[in-house]
Amino acid sequence: MVRNVALVLGGGGAAGNAWLIGIIAGLAEAGVDLTEAADLVIGTSAGANAVVQVRSGIPPGELLAAVLSPLPVQPAGPSRQPPLPPMDSVFERMRSISAAATSAADLQRAMGAFGLESDAKFGPEVAKQRRALVAARLPRHEWPERPMIVVAVDALTGELAAFDRDSGVDLVDAATASTALPGAGPTHSINGVRYISGGVRSADNADLASGYANVIVLSPFSGRSGPLPEGQFEGLRRPPGADLASEVEALLQQGSRVVVITPDVDSRAAMGTNQMDLATRIPAARAGFAQGKKEATRLTFL
Repeated sequence: MVRNVALVLGGGGAAGNAWLIGIIAGLAEAGVDLTEAADLVIGTSAGANAVVQVRSGIPPGELLAAVLSPLPVQPAGPSRQPPLPPMDSVFERMRSISAAATSAADLQRAMGAFGLESDAKFGPEVAKQRRALVAARLPRHEWPERPMIVVAVDALTGELAAFDRDSGVDLVDAATASTALPGAGPTHSINGVRYISGGVRSADNADLASGYANVIVLSPFSGRSGPLPEGQFEGLRRPPGADLASEVEALLQQGSRVVVITPDVDSRAAMGTNQMDLATRIPAARAGFAQGKKEATRLTFL
């Protein structure tokens, strides 16, 4: 293997995004700067926003400081957070789809169909608001020179969409597609193709790091014992082969060294039971920072 280090940033809502940045800042504080060490960074769902932060050229400490800053009052206009539909019914439908799926491909197609069906509830104005909101949260809107992948799923076919700087897709559109949770908002249209969250395929998509000698996975929703709090998208039942353990095993079989970092007890407590709640950002980032400083001893090979 010639390629050295791939960094995988999984999905996990507002809390997960903040925890990811906290971990990265904590590791950097302890002498392991993944923003410099990673030859490739892969981001899914909330991790898609984090991957743009990691590749922005902004030092990890400054990324953390931005997360720890209170959110500004939302202005009127297109970048205002569009109202969410009742999430209980959305998550109930997702769990039903997951329970009926017989394969990963079946799950992805069914989730895409749910997203397309739900589009009727959202007008074009909501789609514009979602894109503007994503754009406002990203520290840069241009693809960086250093490799990164943003993961989404084709809503019609259920197929993987791995966007990079050579895909011809605007970075803001790629990130908006990767965070388009079926039923919670509209699918995102790019060049006439509609996309949903890459988390439909996998919460982490660590298999996309195939071929890298060292793979570091930061996974906000993996590694927990027992079921996740009800209503968490990443907690849906995954068909065999679509879970992180299967992805890690495949990487190990090809000779990669894999390190998986998941929230410790303090981080889980800080992330709460509703990781989509923006109020979880600051405590999750602080807990991630403290955990990151401890985790640095596992990455001494970098």
